[in-house]
Amino acid sequence: MDVRIEPSWKDRLSDVFASDWFEALATRIREEYRSGTEIYPPAREIFAAFDACAFDDVRVVVIGQDPYHGPGQANGLCFSVRPGVVMPPSLVNIFKEISAETGKPMPADGDLTRWARQGVLLLNSSLTVRAHSPKSHSGLGWERLTDAAVRKLAQEREGLVFMLWGSDAIRKGAFIDRGKHLVLTSAHPSPLSAYRGFFGNGHFVKANEYLRAHGKGEIDW
Repeated sequence: MDVRIEPSWKDRLSDVFASDWFEALATRIREEYRSGTEIYPPAREIFAAFDACAFDDVRVVVIGQDPYHGPGQANGLCFSVRPGVVMPPSLVNIFKEISAETGKPMPADGDLTRWARQGVLLLNSSLTVRAHSPKSHSGLGWERLTDAAVRKLAQEREGLVFMLWGSDAIRKGAFIDRGKHLVLTSAHPSPLSAYRGFFGNGHFVKANEYLRAHGKGEIDW
């Protein structure tokens, strides 16, 4: 089927988009949006993570679980919210860790588009969710697509940084060749787990040290 997505990703994932299982997934998701059920993010932003960061521009991959399920929060980039939207606790904790590592102050907003433009792929495992119902679209098939995207990056690129926070993300990146890429793992930044290893993980400094050593330039977190 024809999918509106950034061209380099459309090419890399063409087998996925041509598959019967993806056709079934797309039909199911379209039906949910049309049913009147509130689904996030807006349909036009389902592939925003890919659209904001072309395949060859990726330097860092951050893997989230599923989009925020509160009104006006999800914008298609994991952990990100639009300017003017109150930052969710996980995002606040991410910025707290960045501040602790780098001394940077808390930003004015939680829009991570500025990271995506620097080559940070902000990819949720599931690309849609029902309002107020976390993981409601898990198991529908999105994970097969996002697994394929991560696998393409891991196989075809070298010297990338993968940030895997929490058990779901760590499992998703289990196949990544640690000899070709830097894989950083820790607890999730959620308030339920951040104090069990996310705070103090040093990931943002470690990522930049690795990128600098591989001639890729640092990310302005």
